[in-house]
Amino acid sequence: MSLADRVACSLLNCFGEEGPPSLEYIQAKDLFPPKELVSEDDNLQVPFPALQGEGVEYLGRADDAVIAISNYRLHIKFKDSVINVPLMLIESVESRHMFQLHITCKDSKVVRCHFSTFKQCQEWLRRLNRAIAHPGRLEDLFALAYHAWCLGSSTDDEDQHLHLCRPGDHVRQRLQMEVKRMGFDMQNAWRVSDINLKYKLCSSYPQQLLVPVWITDKELESVGSFRSSNRIPVVVYRHQRNGAVIARCSQPEISWWGWRNTEDEYLVTSIAKACLMDPGTRITCEALACSQPRGEGPDSSDSDFDSSLTGCPGPDANTAPQKLLILDARSYTAAVANRAKGGGCECEEYYPNCEVMFMGMANIHSIRNSFQSLRAVCSQIPDPGNWLSALESTRWLQHLSVMLKAATLVCSAVEREGRPVLVHCSDGWDRTPQIVALAKILLDPFYRTLEGFQVLVETEWLDYGHKFGDRCGHQEDAVDVSEQCPVFLQWLDCVHQLFKQFPCLFEFNEAFLVKLVQHTYSCLYGTFLCNNGREREVRNIHNRTCSVWSLLRSGNKNFQNFLFIPGHDMVLQPVCHTRALQLWTAVYLPTSSPCTSAEDAMELYLSPSVQGDELTSRSLDRLPKTRSMDNLVSAFENGVALTRTSSDPNLNKHCQEARTAHGLEPMASVGGGASPDSPEDISPDTGLESDDSEVEPVTQTPPTTPVEREQREEGFEEADMREEICLTTQPLPPIALEQGNPHFPLSPCSHPSSTRPSPRPLTPGSSPSTATSDG
Repeated sequence: MSLADRVACSLLNCFGEEGPPSLEYIQAKDLFPPKELVSEDDNLQVPFPALQGEGVEYLGRADDAVIAISNYRLHIKFKDSVINVPLMLIESVESRHMFQLHITCKDSKVVRCHFSTFKQCQEWLRRLNRAIAHPGRLEDLFALAYHAWCLGSSTDDEDQHLHLCRPGDHVRQRLQMEVKRMGFDMQNAWRVSDINLKYKLCSSYPQQLLVPVWITDKELESVGSFRSSNRIPVVVYRHQRNGAVIARCSQPEISWWGWRNTEDEYLVTSIAKACLMDPGTRITCEALACSQPRGEGPDSSDSDFDSSLTGCPGPDANTAPQKLLILDARSYTAAVANRAKGGGCECEEYYPNCEVMFMGMANIHSIRNSFQSLRAVCSQIPDPGNWLSALESTRWLQHLSVMLKAATLVCSAVEREGRPVLVHCSDGWDRTPQIVALAKILLDPFYRTLEGFQVLVETEWLDYGHKFGDRCGHQEDAVDVSEQCPVFLQWLDCVHQLFKQFPCLFEFNEAFLVKLVQHTYSCLYGTFLCNNGREREVRNIHNRTCSVWSLLRSGNKNFQNFLFIPGHDMVLQPVCHTRALQLWTAVYLPTSSPCTSAEDAMELYLSPSVQGDELTSRSLDRLPKTRSMDNLVSAFENGVALTRTSSDPNLNKHCQEARTAHGLEPMASVGGGASPDSPEDISPDTGLESDDSEVEPVTQTPPTTPVEREQREEGFEEADMREEICLTTQPLPPIALEQGNPHFPLSPCSHPSSTRPSPRPLTPGSSPSTATSDG
């Protein structure tokens, strides 16, 4: 039967004829037909279980390895390790030293593969370059083939698959649930405007927008004509105790002519007035029981700005509206320079009761250059002797520090001062979601849960139009590399920094964040396809692909943090200084991803021929190290202070031997983690044996649902990433400074001389239940 006949039959089925119920079901194999396998050796077998819709196109041999390219991944199986890289995660491929393929990935990893002949190397270079070419159409992305084949594989599994591959109600009905959860007064202060239905006002905004109740749709239209890309100021968060809100938008189009828009000025000032009408359960200074010593709090001593945010009395219902803070993510120079292109920034003279601050965050071009430098440093072999200076020269950690300071500034304005904040950059879809989403994590413990984090990503990044297609390089015909930039990855790195400083206040673990990084680029799921919600709706992405939240769901124990302490509504106050930040080794370094024993073979991005002994010792690579002593007894006798933790592999070994000698079983990991032999630590989606001889073999539980079977077959590190066995879960206490100075540096959003009582923030190194004054 021809394709046209199949289409005709499908249309008849829609009108009640017997047969398959949907057009997509009929045409799955026709729309995404498997390609014929080209094998260099008839005796070779495909070395991995393929996903639904995945077909191996090329199969051959490299030096001491079997190499395969499918329509989803590059797979290289060495004698003692395996490499699995989704094709869309690969940024570039080149031939080096005549016989080596040098493969650069978008998450900074580097793959090297050697061949015996120059001709063979060039042939695989040609094949791989063709496989990673930018898609000419949406259907060239594997996410659509994967979903279609899953539906067509078994009629019995179809309903179950459709149920599992969709996000939950907390994601689908996020606006209504968030408005209710945050307690917006929808009668007297706020309203949901439908002006953007069918995206007629702004293609990169959601269809429903939250604005002050007295602002009309006609006024919003006028404001849209004044804001870049019609991205008007809209409210995205409300502090439940003091009623302060966070709003976001794009830059005003001032230009060199100094244009004004009275409706825009009215809308911005109305946001502050609406906060006064919807005050929430306000906390006055007298009700604050904690007496913070003078000079205590976050340090602004080494920040690039000085804020007047701290030290003001809390908002009072009988006073005028709080002064609204307009936070421009750019530097003042960049903001003024944008006037030459028709943009600009707000003038305080025209926006009464507003304060404008500039954060000096770098644009996407600087961030891209910084990331490329970071990737070059992390991929050097052998390990460079000037590692620390080389890392500093990339300025990656400095960029993270600036972002954290900006988010902390927003958090301080909302939490401590009760001030509304309006955040924007140039277009409002790169630096703006970074600041707003990070500030919401600092302010609200809901966004530190699995469900809340999903809502946060869907709202601030997907609904408000971050250009995932362009920034990740998987948009159709996205040949302009100047549009590519790891903006979302940079933000996830900042979330990782918060997780490291507050390990007990996040429901998800580091593996959750690592997996989100990988699937931002993998194109196995449709969550991060296209540039905005309008494009995803027009192309029906929701019904044609699976959601990444079907994997990173709340019930998946692989991504749960067993140290999580629920029920704490602490406001996070991180240390933002560069010296307090850590390189995210699980993402940027080749052998440092936290994983289970079954996944160890999947994580290596370097072939054995170029690895040193120090890279293959995973127990030393993945665990944080403390000062080691070869002889504990002699060290103690000599009066040496021992500050060792169970993360020291030598100490762990001694403990295990001692326990075995007394007939005791090895300890399970702290925080509810399973023992090394526990089935909970096994990847649900990879059946490969471990190459780590230190770990006992384990028995995997069989998959019970179609999605679990698909995830087990995926082979791309879809696994429980084992938590580190570490008794010391909090950072070490800081060294006391001179008398009169605080233990912890002050954050850039408060003044050292402030003596106003404030809610006790949670500082790094303190338990949520036992946080005490540093003084």
